[in-house]
Amino acid sequence: VQLQASGGGLVQPGGSLRLSCAVSGLTLKYYAIGWFRQAPGKERESMSCINSGDGSTYVTDSVKGRFSISRDDAKNTVYLQMNSLKPEDTAVYFCAAKEYRGTVGFTWRNRDEYVYWGQGTQVTVSS
Repeated sequence: VQLQASGGGLVQPGGSLRLSCAVSGLTLKYYAIGWFRQAPGKERESMSCINSGDGSTYVTDSVKGRFSISRDDAKNTVYLQMNSLKPEDTAVYFCAAKEYRGTVGFTWRNRDEYVYWGQGTQVTVSS
């Protein structure tokens, strides 16, 4: 199983980036894919998730309205669209996969529930 995160880079405040998480070795429809980020000296925090059952999406409040998540099952890829970027969005962004076992009791924020992790992609927002 491999998750390959890409699409990071240097962007000016107010700019946009689209991160990709290319998944191999597992089928998206049986997994939820989450995006996390970790800034220097800070805990890894959950940002967004898309589940495999009904395609429900979740976005943490601090970036709601600016970040969105989507997936392309044909490409086995999940995307994180990030708009109106701010310097505080600077971090390494990781994608991760956890088994999806139905909507009842589904949670997405706990990073310990994610089994597979990508290597991370650096996002730097600076003028």
